[in-house]
Amino acid sequence: MTTTTKIQPRALVRASGGPRYAVALAVDALGTGLLRPFLLLYGVTVLRLSAPLTGIAMTAGIVVGLLCMPAVGRWLDRGARSTVVAASMLVRVLGVALLLATPAGHVWLFATAALFLGIGNQAWPAAHAALVATVAHGRERDAALAGGRALRNAALGAGALLATACLAGGTTALQALAAATGLAYLAAAALAWSVHLHTHPAATPAKDRAGGPAPQMRALLAANVIYVFCLNVPEIALPLVLVTQLHTSPVWSAAIFVANTVLVVTLQVPVTVLMSRFSRRTVLALAGVVLAASYLGFLAATSLGHGWGAPAVATVSVICTIGEILYAGSATALVTALAPAHVLGRALARFQLSTGFGLAVSPAVITALASHGSAALWGSLTAATLLSASAVATEKDQGTRLSGCRRRARAGS
Repeated sequence: MTTTTKIQPRALVRASGGPRYAVALAVDALGTGLLRPFLLLYGVTVLRLSAPLTGIAMTAGIVVGLLCMPAVGRWLDRGARSTVVAASMLVRVLGVALLLATPAGHVWLFATAALFLGIGNQAWPAAHAALVATVAHGRERDAALAGGRALRNAALGAGALLATACLAGGTTALQALAAATGLAYLAAAALAWSVHLHTHPAATPAKDRAGGPAPQMRALLAANVIYVFCLNVPEIALPLVLVTQLHTSPVWSAAIFVANTVLVVTLQVPVTVLMSRFSRRTVLALAGVVLAASYLGFLAATSLGHGWGAPAVATVSVICTIGEILYAGSATALVTALAPAHVLGRALARFQLSTGFGLAVSPAVITALASHGSAALWGSLTAATLLSASAVATEKDQGTRLSGCRRRARAGS
């Protein structure tokens, strides 16, 4: 098994698409950080919509945006790479423009803007992964995907901090942040397009073209819906538990979120490289076990009550973040390794469908379970995650099954 034993920054940037593409990722994420955490606030304060109506419009935009993924997958499989990445950024420019043009009280225009933002947000991960998979191979690809995630999280955090500092300006500041976001998306799209990276399906090696259809990955896709709940634990589950059940200051929630971001930025690449000595499927299953253990830790921490509960939750959140890092470093990499080159786009699109669906339903599921107490929330998440980890570990790769069948056929002849 090929492993990556050390990190070389220049090689990592080159494997991630090159310096211009790295700048495009940073600018895009910086713009996203300026607006996305405050989009609900924009709808409520600038457009004077009710909070429930704003939330429904945003959720609808995310869910409907998922419908574009089959078309994105087919576009990628026709050879497009940087063009699809740039398009995912440009469609968000249109969303921001609609947002700025929406008069107060017009929920449908806001919903349309949220839809275009949702399309771009759903299309980007698959397009980015396909681009990196074209440039890098083997474990270098895994490190490049991890590096892109670390860079994106750093820029998202910087954008959110900058936006937080500007919020004292009220509605005018929110509109200015939205305009800055649109400009950032436009600049990032131009940079991404300038990379001019594409593939020619006709030039795909014969061994890849003969690899058959996109792998089914049914267990992996189903498990991924549960795995992605971990991404909303620091943003939704922990603030909900800390404020409503432990009655602590919101400062604890903010500190945990910042710590999560810092750990992802600093550890995503080193941990991914360190785990390259194991198979991606093994690492993904291990991520489920670590996440399940952290959920049990949260259950134990909340039972400590007001005094020790918050520090214990903060401590356990570090374990949860390690699980998140293991998951993020292995899941997409596993899909890119399983899929034949000529159907990589469709495989990544299906994976993003499961990711987007999990992210869309997890807030509702988490809040519903939390209303029945800590045992219902953390116990259910633990059981579902362990079941998912077991499914990932036991699923057989399509390529392995086909190779086995061919070997048996040759032996029989």
